[in-house]
Amino acid sequence: MPELAEVEYYRKRWNPGLDESVRKVHLHPKARVFRDLDPAKLKKVLIGTTFKGSQSHGKQLCFMFSDSVFLGIHLGMAGRLLTAQTAIVPDRHEHLVLVMESVALVFSDYRMFGKVLLHEGQTGPGKGEKSLPEWWSQLPPQPQEAAFDQTRYRSILVRHPRRPLKALLLDQSGFPGIGNWMADEILWRARIHPASTANHLSPYKKRRLFEEIKQVCEDALRVIGSDWGDPPDQWLFNHRWKRGGTCPASGKPLVHETIGGRTTCFCPAIQKK
Repeated sequence: MPELAEVEYYRKRWNPGLDESVRKVHLHPKARVFRDLDPAKLKKVLIGTTFKGSQSHGKQLCFMFSDSVFLGIHLGMAGRLLTAQTAIVPDRHEHLVLVMESVALVFSDYRMFGKVLLHEGQTGPGKGEKSLPEWWSQLPPQPQEAAFDQTRYRSILVRHPRRPLKALLLDQSGFPGIGNWMADEILWRARIHPASTANHLSPYKKRRLFEEIKQVCEDALRVIGSDWGDPPDQWLFNHRWKRGGTCPASGKPLVHETIGGRTTCFCPAIQKK
């Protein structure tokens, strides 16, 4: 599943269409990605609007068009955004294609766990085209943002004192954008066992965890979110994907276990419970 940095990368993939108008819309109306809206209305509303900008938030995307039209996309498990020639003939996985003046903007999702949302009108905290739909403006702060501070962080730990930290980090209501590999990376850098719970963390470990949450999000956005670059070999990322790997910090074997319902990679030698 695309995580915070991958989502930001995909957001930028549609930048070539900025300030261009939507000339045509191709879609597969029976695709599950349109399960919460009327595809015919989506097509009618988008044609003729101008693509004005975009934002990513956690695992979600919002694309702003003229006339206060907002297109929301959740990439789900395997969704991707890409560009194509304007003469594109969409394949069966390319469920939404916006044909602009010089480029086509494509949403492809072969597993169809993704989702498309539409909003029209000037509701939200701003005015005119800066107004955001409720499903966007009410999202919780992202971990890399200043609004995600120690106070918010501590309140999450207090509300979930006995939940395994691996599972807690994957909770999108508290840590939007953090997924499986990022949670493993955070806990590995903080030297915390993924099955540990907040009520057993020392004050030092709580501070360390907060710092690594911030740092991993920033590092991921810088390395992957900018141009899908390769993470340095010093990260756990490059060693976690296959069995039999070794920890880049200690040289000891890595272990894979199911914790919080998810496959988890960690190093017992330096992540002691």
